[in-house]
Amino acid sequence: MKEVRLFFSSSNQFAYGLKIGRKIKAIKARLASIESKANTFGFMVRDGPVETSFMTKKRQQTHSFVPKDKIIGRDDDTAALLKLVLEFESEENHGWPISNNIIPIVGFGGLGKTALAQFVYSNETVKNHFELMMWVCVSDVFDFKIIVENIIKSATNQAPNQNLEMDQLQKQLRQKIGGKKYLLVLDDIWNEDREEWVNLKELLIGGAKGSRIIVTTRSFKVAKITSKCQPHVLKGLSSDDAWSLFKEIAFEQRSTDLTDSAFVEIGKRILERCGGIPLVIRTIASTLSYKETEKEWRSFKDNELARISQNEGKILPTLKLSYDHLPSHLKDCFAYCRMYRKDHEIDVQTLVQFWIAQGFIKQLSPIQSLDEIGFEYFKILVDRSFFQEVGERYLGAGLTCKMHDLMHDLAVSVTGTESSIVDSNNIASEVGEKCRHISINASLIPLFRGKKLRTLIWSSNKRIQNFHDETWDFIISNCKYLRVLELHILNLKMIPCSIYKLKHLRYLDLSCNPDIKILPKSICKILNLQVLKLDVCSGLEELPKKIEKLVNITHLGCKYCGLLTHMPRGIGKLISLETLSMFVVDKNGSHGGADLSELRGLNNLKGQLEIRNLGFVKNAKEKFKAANLKEKQHLRSLDLIWNGGNGDDEKSLEDLQPHSNLKELRIVGWRGDAKFPSWFYLLPNLVRIEIFGSNFKHLPSFAQLPRLQQLEIGNCTELKYMDDNSPKGSQGEAESFFPSLKHLHLKNCRNMKSWWRTTKPIDDDSNEDDTTVMGTSTMAFPCLSSLEIKDCPLTSMPLYPSLKELKLVNTSSRPFKQTIKMNIDAKIPSCSTSSLPPSKLKSFTDLKDLRIEDCKVVDLEGMKGESLINLQSLTLANFPNLTSLPEWIQDLINLQWLSLIDFPKLTSLPDEMRCLTNLQQLNIYVPQLEERSLSDEMRCLTNLQELDIHGVSQLEERCEKDIGADWYKIAHIPLGWPFH
Repeated sequence: MKEVRLFFSSSNQFAYGLKIGRKIKAIKARLASIESKANTFGFMVRDGPVETSFMTKKRQQTHSFVPKDKIIGRDDDTAALLKLVLEFESEENHGWPISNNIIPIVGFGGLGKTALAQFVYSNETVKNHFELMMWVCVSDVFDFKIIVENIIKSATNQAPNQNLEMDQLQKQLRQKIGGKKYLLVLDDIWNEDREEWVNLKELLIGGAKGSRIIVTTRSFKVAKITSKCQPHVLKGLSSDDAWSLFKEIAFEQRSTDLTDSAFVEIGKRILERCGGIPLVIRTIASTLSYKETEKEWRSFKDNELARISQNEGKILPTLKLSYDHLPSHLKDCFAYCRMYRKDHEIDVQTLVQFWIAQGFIKQLSPIQSLDEIGFEYFKILVDRSFFQEVGERYLGAGLTCKMHDLMHDLAVSVTGTESSIVDSNNIASEVGEKCRHISINASLIPLFRGKKLRTLIWSSNKRIQNFHDETWDFIISNCKYLRVLELHILNLKMIPCSIYKLKHLRYLDLSCNPDIKILPKSICKILNLQVLKLDVCSGLEELPKKIEKLVNITHLGCKYCGLLTHMPRGIGKLISLETLSMFVVDKNGSHGGADLSELRGLNNLKGQLEIRNLGFVKNAKEKFKAANLKEKQHLRSLDLIWNGGNGDDEKSLEDLQPHSNLKELRIVGWRGDAKFPSWFYLLPNLVRIEIFGSNFKHLPSFAQLPRLQQLEIGNCTELKYMDDNSPKGSQGEAESFFPSLKHLHLKNCRNMKSWWRTTKPIDDDSNEDDTTVMGTSTMAFPCLSSLEIKDCPLTSMPLYPSLKELKLVNTSSRPFKQTIKMNIDAKIPSCSTSSLPPSKLKSFTDLKDLRIEDCKVVDLEGMKGESLINLQSLTLANFPNLTSLPEWIQDLINLQWLSLIDFPKLTSLPDEMRCLTNLQQLNIYVPQLEERSLSDEMRCLTNLQELDIHGVSQLEERCEKDIGADWYKIAHIPLGWPFH
């Protein structure tokens, strides 16, 4: 026995060697297995140290989301394309669009065809040259109906009805583009079927002369079948331009390295492998910008890059090098974006929420929330060129981005069968057992094999008619591992109680299902739920009572849920909430709802918060203070809505003071104290203010708010003036007088006759000059571009020389005439007109759209046409005493749309209208024209594309096609029968 123990003891070298040998073999086998799996998943060996603290690496990203104001190395291409778009006119005048007016841009992927088209599309000269601008991404699926729908959507900023047949769509398209000089960009066309292109081109007939279509494609055959013009062939950047782009990105934060010859030489060697392709240069340079040592740069050049022979077919492998150099968590985040279709506009906040739901984002510090860390991930991917076209929604309400087609192809490549987009163009068998994420635009049958799904997104904007219980049962039974479930716009009527079985669910989107009235109580058993979106569930009446059990929820969206009666008690316990878009006070307490004090601890709230039914709060002063709005420093927008009630405390508005970071404030239905709360002066960051249906008699001076861009006041019938200061008092602060205001809307404020308290109202027909009332100088808005005044008898207010749009309805025209008379330069900040040199006395140089309606005492003859020289659209309505149109109309040489409505004493159109040679659309509702024929001067309007005459039945016979006495006067107008 002793001998046996000695044999196996560590002192026996032979036995010890056998034991260690077996361990080494096991370790080698394990390493071989790891290497095999690493190769399978595309992992790579790093020469340098692993970035263990990736998120703590600080880099300045000052302009990460600011679009470039130029494209490096494309000056000649830009000039050539602008010339084709702006100057080339076909000798043929009819049958537009002929092939000569279609401009193809050809080049392989990544050269910047789309970027060049975008640069031209956004050029200010181009914008002013065309009346209608449209952009449609066609991509690799040439679906005729979808393309037409997208053109209409781009033209109107509104998607057409999904149920329209093709015949209805083509009529709608012709109506939108008819008679207008338009620019249409059809981006990324692959389809080489001539017949399909001819069918599409025929639908685009009807635009005015000078219309253009830009086509971007990788195919010379597409260029040939779409246009008779020589295509503009895009080539790679020159070596100098390529180096300029490369060093701008790779050396962005380390300009000192540009003096290091070793870095420069390695960089230029790497650049040679990029083939002058901007996308490849940006991506590779972005990757190198994160490598700090010469050794890392040299390793990248000699190892990974050396294995790729660069040509068009090898662009994807080159881009994959940058993907390979991402940390694993960023690889997951990028690859997940394969769920989006090409050219899809991605909502960044939603994308980050998807990443969090999938567990891609790890909280490294309690100081940063998961959303903040996710946004840092996003910024790094943008910095490395994996995303592009990052833009900001209106007034800063979130970011959007897109992926380049080749980056999308890369995402498809690296995800393999783990992700799939299912639609009518692919088959159900593509969703196999390994599929984890699907975006579906067809039947749910393909889910049959995807029992380990983590993501299910309904990606269509089309409502389905029947979402059966069997479908729900199938999802819940076969998709137990779901983390993301997006079922918006599906006509859902109910959510099954069994939904709680989806216990791994983190993200649930049920938005835009207006027939949902209640949610099952069992939804509160999904304890992992982080995001619940119920926005635009307009029929939803209440939230589940036990919502406090959802302890992990961070986002609860219920915007536009107008029938919600109350918030459930306990909602204040959800201290992780970052989004609570609406809080509804229980009107009479019958529902046992939460009171405002439950908002006290929800100080992580971000974005928008709308509080409804404030007029029904008992002990308002106490409850308003308990809401603790002052501590909610992350809120962007606050809506305070009273909806009636008994006005428990007139001064309670003072206790709803928000944090000074607030950007948007909306007050609706306040019927208490007529004075505005004093805390308003503590909100210097306000960008937008809306006040509706409130009984304020006067408002504080908004003029000194440095960032205010939009101001809307409506249905404030007690309001007498806007500013407690006098005009003279305001002059001392001229440099800060509404320095950022761009949009002003005043509606139904019937007692407001003057802007300033100390200024007496002036009658419209008075000859008294404003300077006798307002002082020797007049205030003006320095950058106001849009103004609407309706049902407000304002006779004195600051002038507005820099407008682009003006709408006056049932109001005084005196400030308008005074603005013309004072001739203040639109580009000079508000100041005394006496301080302006004569060369600067000029107003309304930017005015494009003017509507004057129901201003009964306006003196049209007293106006001057030369002040409105750039006007493009003019509407004059309800002038009961006007017998003839003013002579200055003939000076509007750039006018394109003219509408004349309700001129009961007008019997004929003036001969001076022949000067409106650019007029394209003329709308007339003047019944007395029945007594006269159309003027012969109508034939001079050679660019007129559309004539609409309403309520003039006797002219119909005279203008009957081919045989009417006046037909020859309008025969040149291409669009339809003009009478209705």
